[in-house]
Amino acid sequence: MPRGTTLLELVDMQNISAKVVAAHVDNVLCSLDYRLEHDCSVRLLDLTTDDGMRVYRSSLVFVLIRAAREVLPNCRVHIEHALSNGLYGEIEAEQPLVEEDVKRIEKRMMDIILADEPIVRHVLPRDEAIAIFARQNLQDKVKLYSQMPDQEIMVHSCGDYYDTLADVFVPSTGCLLLFKLRFYLPGFILEFPKVSNPAEIPEYVEHGKLANVYYETEKWGKTVSISNVAELNEVVASNRYGDLIRICEAYHEKQIAKIADRIAQDRDRLRIVLIAGPSSSGKTTFAQRLLIQLRINHLHPVVIGLDDYFVDRDKTPVDEDGNYDFEALEAIDIKLFNEHLSKLIQGEAVNVPTYNFQKGRREWNNRILQIGPDQPIIVEGIHGLNDKLTAAIPKGRKFKVYISAITQINIDDHTRIPTTDARLIRRIVRDHQFRAHSALDTIYRWPLVRRGEEKHIFPFQEDADVMFNSAMDYELAVLKKYAEPLLKEIPKAEPAYAVAQRLLRILSYFRPMPSEDDIPCNSILREFLGGSCFQV
Repeated sequence: MPRGTTLLELVDMQNISAKVVAAHVDNVLCSLDYRLEHDCSVRLLDLTTDDGMRVYRSSLVFVLIRAAREVLPNCRVHIEHALSNGLYGEIEAEQPLVEEDVKRIEKRMMDIILADEPIVRHVLPRDEAIAIFARQNLQDKVKLYSQMPDQEIMVHSCGDYYDTLADVFVPSTGCLLLFKLRFYLPGFILEFPKVSNPAEIPEYVEHGKLANVYYETEKWGKTVSISNVAELNEVVASNRYGDLIRICEAYHEKQIAKIADRIAQDRDRLRIVLIAGPSSSGKTTFAQRLLIQLRINHLHPVVIGLDDYFVDRDKTPVDEDGNYDFEALEAIDIKLFNEHLSKLIQGEAVNVPTYNFQKGRREWNNRILQIGPDQPIIVEGIHGLNDKLTAAIPKGRKFKVYISAITQINIDDHTRIPTTDARLIRRIVRDHQFRAHSALDTIYRWPLVRRGEEKHIFPFQEDADVMFNSAMDYELAVLKKYAEPLLKEIPKAEPAYAVAQRLLRILSYFRPMPSEDDIPCNSILREFLGGSCFQV
């Protein structure tokens, strides 16, 4: 290519039919206005890639916020969280939001998109950027960037509107034709396509229980007066974080106690407690804390490890790459597991196996287990919400708990922290602390972990009897000093460098917490930091 060729010109030269929205240049995410000035490796990103879809979503949100401010002058837009295949948000305006407002905003979005207006990148002195945000009455951004040490800030504009909700956007709005915006009391849902099928928007699936968890999370943020990073940074800077930690931990304990009370109220009926959730949700610590709360209710639960019921290695299913798929339901001896559960519930003694992972087979070491009527069985595992795992047990005898670390804090009104990224940061720290894995190892394993979650956990989350949010407002301020050095070790030559830079960008907004002394030994966060009083 001639020196100075833009990525957009490169795309045109290749005559590519796919919708390319950005590129990795030497593993750095770049917008299509980037000029190629030296020899480099370029990977074009369309909507079948995770980073390409992130750019598309961020660009849609950018246009949504501009459109909302034009339709409802002086309104304040809050992008809250993911829900089904979309993003849920709310709008503060002079009057409560109604369906007609959302339709007008959707029409204005489409007008902007059909006009194919450019999205322009600016690198501005910090004071100039803050002044622009002040004029736009974006006080959350004024507060945040006033705390930042950066002398320059990357800002993008579309029309007269300026924002910082991502580093990379599509070059112009005409790329964003595929979206839906609909009223969802009291806010809206912005729907977009999925990586698996970027040519259409999937049918919306209602996740009522998960939506209620998000609602409770939002209420909790108002209780502690922390909804964004700037507010958390103020708490850390003023040395008030000890109180915040104690309040967050007490809230967790209260929620766990409520779950234990529900189980205890139906102690005669509920004999099995199934705990499931995605990676790095804190399932092990949660199970131990629930066990304690059940004992307070005069119950004496026992724990059965699902891993001990793996089939022998030669019977383990393989995935499409020919590797053992230990996350497949068929990797568990379901028949034996159900037989043992049925016998235990009826008071019969059972010889529980122990799985020898080195030899790849079950062993029988005379582990005899027999339980009484006041001893519920706790089972923690990836398939806990899938009734096929416990097919022999009537639904009325089971209590299912879904646990996930659902992010409670946003960077600002418009820039959310994806729950997946927060969990990945947790896992990077834990894997380094206790499993001798580098951040590079963890990032490369993450797509396989996510694939297992999408297949075995998320489709069943609405079947849970209760959902528990294990995230805490303060945690990224603590994890920052552990994760940042590990992420900075990843060399630019690695494809994982782009992921590392995205996570570092999130962490850069947080003021590090000076001390961890106030974090109790039974905290879920201790599962990742160390110092837990449980065997995790």
